[in-house]
Order: sequence, then C-alpha cells, then structure tokens
Amino acid sequence: MELTVLSNGVFGSNTYIIANGNDCAIIDCGNRPEDVLKVLKEKELRARYIILTHGHVDHILYAGEIKNETDALICIHNDDVQLYSNPVLNGYDLFGFDIDLLHFPPDCRLKDGDKLPLGDKVLDIIHTPGHSPGGISILCDNMLFTGDTLFQLSIGRTDLFGGSLKQLSESIKNKLFTLDDEVVVYPGHGPSTTIGFERKNNPYV
Repeated sequence: MELTVLSNGVFGSNTYIIANGNDCAIIDCGNRPEDVLKVLKEKELRARYIILTHGHVDHILYAGEIKNETDALICIHNDDVQLYSNPVLNGYDLFGFDIDLLHFPPDCRLKDGDKLPLGDKVLDIIHTPGHSPGGISILCDNMLFTGDTLFQLSIGRTDLFGGSLKQLSESIKNKLFTLDDEVVVYPGHGPSTTIGFERKNNPYV
C-alpha cells in the first residue's frame, strides 16, 4: 500500500490517497481538486472510492468536483447522509463559503463492518459516532484513518449537529483502543500518531 498525504485543506484538513497497485481510495476532500488530481496523474492511479469520514464541510467540500473528474464512488456512513446533504447542518452556510458546491448524492451508504475491496486489500469500515452521528474510521493493514474522531493528543469536538461526547468516548475506547499499539492513526487534521501512544497519553479519553 502506498499513502499520499495532502495536508493543506479547508481548516487544515487532511486528504489521504491510499493506493494498491493502480487502484486508489481518496479519503476526505477538503484539499483542492487540482492537488488531488495531480497525484492521481503523476502516479497513474485510478480512483475507485471517495470515502468521507463524516459530513462536515471541511471534509466534503470538493467531493463533487473530484467525483466529476474521476467517477469514483462517493461513500459515506448512512447516518451522516443528512449532514452531507444539508448546507445548514454541515457548516457550508455557517462559515460563509462563496464557491459553488458541486453536490452528488452518495453512491454507497456505509455501515459498521463494511469492507471495500482495493486490489488485493480490504478497507474495513468502523462506525465511530460522536463527532457526528455517522462518523467512521477506516482500517487497512496497520493504517487507521480516523477523521475527526481521534487526533494526536486530542479528540473531535462534539458541539456540532448530532455530536455526543459520550458516544465519542465510547467509540474511541471500545473500537479504536482495542486495536494493536502499532496501528498508525491518520487523523482528519494534524499529524499522525499511534494507537499505543494515544491509549497511554491522550488526556481526553
């Protein structure tokens, strides 16, 4: 597996491009489409999935434009479809974006335990609600993409639509912290960390 990290997205959001052979998945779409498409062209990658860890604007803003160029499947947890589709709830209106939002309905409504094939690998979908109702984490080999659930020495905010600190804590403790220490965490914002480090040092869990 080959990973490319774009870290200059809306509100400092990360976009991850995870490739197996010539097939890839794009995780979150807050970074400029031209930057994402440049990686695909340079590495001769075919995007099979656009996986949105949740429906907030800084993670979905350019999903439509990227889909329009790649025809990849937009995948989001079923419980965040409302958030993804509603500009009042997802922050598009709140933060006053002045760009046209090219919106496509999701091609795939994910649920906990779903598996998305990528070449000879599988992307495991873990439902981790709390930051939003349909927040997910994505596990592949020893890489875990946590969206805004778990950060280096921090956790996601819970004061937005559908947020719950209780759910977030349970998601992290019961689903993420049961993984091996060596699993590398790639969050929606900020630098990577590991499950072992966060289990021992994260002050919010």
